[in-house]
Amino acid sequence: MIDATTFQQHRRMLFGIAYRMLGSVADAEDLVQDTWLRCSQVSTPVDNPVGYLTRTITNLALNRLASAAVTREQYVGPWLPEPVVTRPDATEEVELAESVSLAMLVVLDTLSPLERAVFVLKEVFGFSFREIAGMLEHSEASVRQVGHRARSHVQSRRPRYDTPPEVQRQVTDEFLAACVGGDLNRMMELLAPDVTAWSDGGGKVKAAVRPQRGAKNVARFLAAVIATPMTDRRPQAVNVNGRPGILFTAAGRPDTVACAEVVDARITEIHLIRNPDKLRHLAAFRVT
Repeated sequence: MIDATTFQQHRRMLFGIAYRMLGSVADAEDLVQDTWLRCSQVSTPVDNPVGYLTRTITNLALNRLASAAVTREQYVGPWLPEPVVTRPDATEEVELAESVSLAMLVVLDTLSPLERAVFVLKEVFGFSFREIAGMLEHSEASVRQVGHRARSHVQSRRPRYDTPPEVQRQVTDEFLAACVGGDLNRMMELLAPDVTAWSDGGGKVKAAVRPQRGAKNVARFLAAVIATPMTDRRPQAVNVNGRPGILFTAAGRPDTVACAEVVDARITEIHLIRNPDKLRHLAAFRVT
């Protein structure tokens, strides 16, 4: 069996695996609890607790992805992950790094479930192909092939991260000020010519059903979504999946989470998460 102390020592890792595979905070937390329930009921000794826990949550995540496939196909507009929001000065780590940025999670979502599992376990958490093969009950050769294919796919699409956090924060804040002020010219100055904006409303709130591309289109779209109305919408600087972002609240409730990718002091990608179901877990986030 696996005792509570051992489980707690690896809880953050388990959440990290499930979140990267599912892109959902709520589902990841559910699977962590399911993993504990299953492992706590094992009566025989477990020689490799880390491997056992990892195998359990990975297979639970694969099952959850399979059951969610039909729902995802019927989703209205672009699908974006549920954001993990922390304060800019937060000292605690939440397993946040390049591999859990919104942009990276969007790339991971283009992988098959098996490719996603192998990539996360190998490239993020450092398990060997032999270990992963045992967890997923596949041959080592097939897992190695899947891993190489997934790595090549991600590398060809992964966003560039060469901008210091302080520059990302400065550009994000300047862009927000331009949005709030309705300054389209300044907005376009801060946007890369080929910028793309994704907005996820899930068909429940105002959002674009297709990605917006090009500085002019993106500036006009964001001016309409963010700048009006601002009377009851309050912006707050936060970190979104470890990167500078903005949390908008309305009537004290989370309304929109925005995060921008910055390269060479210009915004190349913007992600807006507005689906209230994906912001529900932020209800307890204290507005300052």
